[in-house]
Amino acid sequence: MSTPPRQKRLTPANVTALKGERPIVSLTAYTTPTARIFDRHCDLLLVGDSLGMVLYGLETTVGVTVEMMIAHGQAVMRGVSRACVVVDLPFGSYQESREQAFRTAARIMKETGCDAVKLEGGAEMADTIAFLTDRGVPVLAHVGLMPQQVNTHGGYRSQGHDTVEADKIRNDAAAVARAGAFAMVIEGTVEPLAREITAALSVPTIGIGASPACDGQILVSDDMLGLFNDFKPRFVKHYAELAVTIDQAVESYAAEVKARAFPGPEHTFQVRPKKA
Repeated sequence: MSTPPRQKRLTPANVTALKGERPIVSLTAYTTPTARIFDRHCDLLLVGDSLGMVLYGLETTVGVTVEMMIAHGQAVMRGVSRACVVVDLPFGSYQESREQAFRTAARIMKETGCDAVKLEGGAEMADTIAFLTDRGVPVLAHVGLMPQQVNTHGGYRSQGHDTVEADKIRNDAAAVARAGAFAMVIEGTVEPLAREITAALSVPTIGIGASPACDGQILVSDDMLGLFNDFKPRFVKHYAELAVTIDQAVESYAAEVKARAFPGPEHTFQVRPKKA
């Protein structure tokens, strides 16, 4: 009996080809169970260094390590059968030189099996992006607001309000596209500028707090699900309030335990009699 053909996962080239065809659906993913759920609906899953904040309680993404990214990249890959999976290069693992970037990217791709890596930076990272893509490492670029540079940018604020900022983001986007990025994330950028960049480039733009006119959208999944409530970016819509649901469930559980009303073993499993 023949078996049905296994569905192939989307590649970075497939994601690029979606520009002009339909919007690209993306979310961050950090665990196997969530990856299995997201995989049915998303074209691209990003194992983002945002995990440092939403999973580990760090104040910024700067403290995230390569080992953390690999562990969560491996977890996500176990749950995916369709989506293209991209893993972030964490702060300090690629900025020193293009050779350092290749070593980090190669290690992450080898140990996780992911399809591509993402790095932050514009024109200053163009040479690194070209170096990586020439050596078989697909790169998702990231321009506009760059969380890894939050300490030098004065916090999480939208970008592109004045001519100097707008020109820089415009030039950054063009530079990473020329360098060979298969797509780019545009974060925290005013809508007219994000719309302009999207129209001008041949590679897809994926917005996060940028513009509905981008070729796709991405959100941090814990923000989207209402799980991370330390702060809520203005552009984030909660599609669920799981933090509230979890809190209510734990409250009910704790109340039953304290009242000695928690179900006993006879309510949770049955012992089957041994066969004679």
